[in-house]
Amino acid sequence: MTIGELSKATSTNISTIRYYETVGLISPAERSQGNQRRYSQTEQDRLSFITQARDLGLTIEAIRDLIDLSARPDLPGDDAHRIASEQLATVKGKIQRLRKLETELTRMSKTDSTESNRDRVIKSLADR
Repeated sequence: MTIGELSKATSTNISTIRYYETVGLISPAERSQGNQRRYSQTEQDRLSFITQARDLGLTIEAIRDLIDLSARPDLPGDDAHRIASEQLATVKGKIQRLRKLETELTRMSKTDSTESNRDRVIKSLADR
């Protein structure tokens, strides 16, 4: 598939696809005789994973670690455990902050929208 087709299939901007290629998150595309990038289903699947991971707030480095972890069954157990533990801690922290936000937004939706109530949402996100 072309880069345009990949972009459409994954809802990812073409420049973002090129960036992910540059930083090594997806393999450099094969080139057609007309020098057009050609992508396989494997790259589409990986790009879909990357897009979902970014939407969930994972960093490029975290995504790289997870890709490495899945691509290297030979990785020593300690390295795999470290990567998984680090990502788990990050995800748990984000879930905690999202729950705080959910609580404040739920409370706000059930009460009057005074300025002090609106400030509580900002405060709930500012408190880490």
